[in-house]
Amino acid sequence: MTVITTFEEKRKDKQMKLERKLLKELSIKKLTESVQSYFGNIRIRSASFYQEGFNEACYDVAVESYLIGGKISRLGRYGETAEQLKLRVNKELKHFSDTLFNFWLYWSEMGVAGQIDESLYYTCEQFVNHWWQEGYQAGIQRQKLRLH
Repeated sequence: MTVITTFEEKRKDKQMKLERKLLKELSIKKLTESVQSYFGNIRIRSASFYQEGFNEACYDVAVESYLIGGKISRLGRYGETAEQLKLRVNKELKHFSDTLFNFWLYWSEMGVAGQIDESLYYTCEQFVNHWWQEGYQAGIQRQKLRLH
């Protein structure tokens, strides 16, 4: 008796393996330093007790952006440039930027004061782009070393 698997199961298994390999190269220290450098000057409206939750929200967005960059990098070997590949995932990256911006806008003192600070949106956008680029570079490096 043989076990029947679907292509969907195979695709999910392959995706999980790739994500695990990519995440092995990502360090918490690097994530923490990145969050601190991008969002360290934003004051939070509630107690500092919640700072850990804000960091984790940023980590989630960073990891998702990193994984998208790592996954899409495999198409680079077929001749597409990083800019062309980024256009393919631009919708997802914009969603992450918007989500992070709305999160910070709601919980930061900027949201309380009613001021919409464009620089905060650009900071969120740069943060997402930074982690997409990190993932893309990690994926390219894995291909060059034939670790894929």
